[in-house]
Amino acid sequence: MAIAPTTPQQVTVLIVDDSAFMRKALQMMLESDPNIKVIGQARDGEEGVEKVRRLKPDLVTMDIEMPRMDGLTALKEIMAHNPTPVMMISSLTSEGAKATLDALELGAVDFIPKEMSYVSLNIVKIKEELLAKIKDIVKRKSLLMAKYRLKNKIGMVRTATPTATPGVITPTPVIRKRSHQINLVAIGSSTGGPPALQSVITKLPRNFPVGIVVAQHMPPKFTASLAERLNGLSQLQVKEAVDGDRVEAGVVLIAPGGKHILVRKHGAIAHAVITDEPKAALYHPCVDVMMNSVAEHYNSSGMGVILTGMGNNGMIGSRLLKSKGGIVIAQNEETCIVYGMPRAVIEAQLADHIAPIESVAAEITSYF
Repeated sequence: MAIAPTTPQQVTVLIVDDSAFMRKALQMMLESDPNIKVIGQARDGEEGVEKVRRLKPDLVTMDIEMPRMDGLTALKEIMAHNPTPVMMISSLTSEGAKATLDALELGAVDFIPKEMSYVSLNIVKIKEELLAKIKDIVKRKSLLMAKYRLKNKIGMVRTATPTATPGVITPTPVIRKRSHQINLVAIGSSTGGPPALQSVITKLPRNFPVGIVVAQHMPPKFTASLAERLNGLSQLQVKEAVDGDRVEAGVVLIAPGGKHILVRKHGAIAHAVITDEPKAALYHPCVDVMMNSVAEHYNSSGMGVILTGMGNNGMIGSRLLKSKGGIVIAQNEETCIVYGMPRAVIEAQLADHIAPIESVAAEITSYF
């Protein structure tokens, strides 16, 4: 394939996929933005690893199931020898969800559902955000890949996520106790969210005294796999929420992909509401929808936590929560995969605390 010269401003991408149709579809979608240039294609992981070494792209899209060398093996090789932001191409199945979460744990920055690569009027808004996300990730490439370069330089062997070993809980920093009654914690996250959620939730103690609700931007089936994984790593019970689930101490309810999660409180008892409404929301689940309900029913005793993600989803809900006297925590820029959602909250001066991901759990527990 002849490659046209790139300009200094263009983001360069390598596409690794065994399907010629998928490679072409992805190239068409990516190059619909004049600032993105596909500089190479590979038909399997082995060829992909070699082309990463030779072409040095700014970003790689990587299919998971491929002959000779699969995507997860190729990802390991890339992160070990030529750390580069990698976005996985994932099928919307339970098996695809598990493999995608494995990839995020190994260092992939995000994933693209396979349906996203088809040209469709229904995905214009999402496509625009994806292209913006790719450019944002590449701008932060040096920062995002620094830990892998350091690890490779000194020969350390550890996993990519902040909580390195399943079942081993990393001690949280001690923060002086704060006097403000909190009765519910709501966490919103998007790009980079699964590893960030793992860092936070696995550090919370078994006797955590209030319920937690989570809105993570993911497709259906992916959130069930995420909940299952976090449940196996955490001292808390983590489950994909079902309509009517009771919000109770020590339980983390994750909104199902494609649905919103709200809370409804009747006296001292609160339940989760799983709904399609509002259908007009760009994201399902939507962090603002969740946070608005927390502000409405918990007022000053609600806590919002905004983690890594593109855009400003969560800012409107955080503003309402703050107006009711609630507490807002935002992840800091340095530890975000994409510094969008926290930045919107921080720039609007809504964050009570700004913390690196490894300290977010300590900020939360300082109120208990």
